[in-house]
Amino acid sequence: MNKFKKIGLTALASSLVAVSAQAGELSVSGGANITLKSGTAKTATNVSGRGIGADKDVTFKGSGELDNGTTFSVVTATNDSQTDLTSGYISIATPSFGSFLFGNHSGAAHYKYDEEVPTAYEQLSDPSDNLMPANKVGDFMDNNHVTYTSPTFDLGGASITFDLGYASDANDKETGDGGVPGEGAGVYGTGQEAGVTISYDALKVGVYGAERENLTQTATGSDAVRDEFNGVWYAKYSVGPVSIGYSESYLDSGVSESSTVATTSAKGLRTSGGIFEGQQIGIAFNVNDNFSVSYSESTETYNAQSEAANMDVDQKTDAIQFAYSMGGMSIKAYQIEIENPHMDENADDSKITEIALGLAF
Repeated sequence: MNKFKKIGLTALASSLVAVSAQAGELSVSGGANITLKSGTAKTATNVSGRGIGADKDVTFKGSGELDNGTTFSVVTATNDSQTDLTSGYISIATPSFGSFLFGNHSGAAHYKYDEEVPTAYEQLSDPSDNLMPANKVGDFMDNNHVTYTSPTFDLGGASITFDLGYASDANDKETGDGGVPGEGAGVYGTGQEAGVTISYDALKVGVYGAERENLTQTATGSDAVRDEFNGVWYAKYSVGPVSIGYSESYLDSGVSESSTVATTSAKGLRTSGGIFEGQQIGIAFNVNDNFSVSYSESTETYNAQSEAANMDVDQKTDAIQFAYSMGGMSIKAYQIEIENPHMDENADDSKITEIALGLAF
């Protein structure tokens, strides 16, 4: 064994011997939502009409602390049917060296960076995340990963935090104790992500990139397979009750098309070759401590990146939202309109309205 590794392991073992865990605690929280939704949502098939929905979520959180100040927490959040998890992770936070997170379904760094524009209620991808490439940036890091978040550093009055993540098999498949992600084997290899957040006074800026090894093509193409790369940056500024933000995203699945891609056909994220680029802008206004409104819009552009003649296709989305809270109860709503959904110029525009009553405990 390398002598330096041996010395390091010996020191770590010695420090662990001197550290003991204090009694932990378990807490339960949750909420319920009742929604009234109407309009046409463009998914795999058009869904039109009006519906009343109900959602209930329960989150269990266990936590504890070691004598040296290191804390740990275990979080499990169930889905509405109570048959699976919406998230589940283990977090270990050291007093001065940052924190480490291991988990499934959530916790990867990309959650801190994608669609980071101010809204009163939901992100623009809420009707269907497959419509919004910006929402998919780095999501292959959601499972089978470890994420490191640094302590916050001060530099000239600015606060800086770094995020680093690694997935040994970036197939976005849940991995249980002692298991390996068997699904999708041979399609994707390892994944990495990195991000930095800088805050200075009322300004906050974030930059993020993620890459995963592409082992085989997922669409017809003659070019060599490239590794997939996703990236996003954003800037938000708050002054008094007003917050404004702008974000740009980039998603290259690593697959190139060998023929013309019609502007009048639906494009599939990571199945259609080419590049998806997006811009979002949003402004939110807090009328008072309980009531807020927002307006946001985005343009997502598809480019096939092939040698054949192709034209870019733009998908445009805009939304107006409001939220009112009173203790543990909230009433929130949005109206979202989508032009050329799925980057298909032949598709009917979508218009979705949702009103939600939320109860938290």
